[in-house]
Amino acid sequence: MADKEEDVHLTRTEARGGSSNHVTRYVLPISLALVVILFIVILMVWR
Repeated sequence: MADKEEDVHLTRTEARGGSSNHVTRYVLPISLALVVILFIVILMVWR
């Protein structure tokens, strides 16, 4: 553990604990579109 008098400098990747890929920004819109399509299919079959 670092001494209280000593500053700790971390890189962005070290502070996050790993690299970030940009796949996560597509998860919400794709899953939302799939849910909407599923609801439309269910409504069409239900009638």
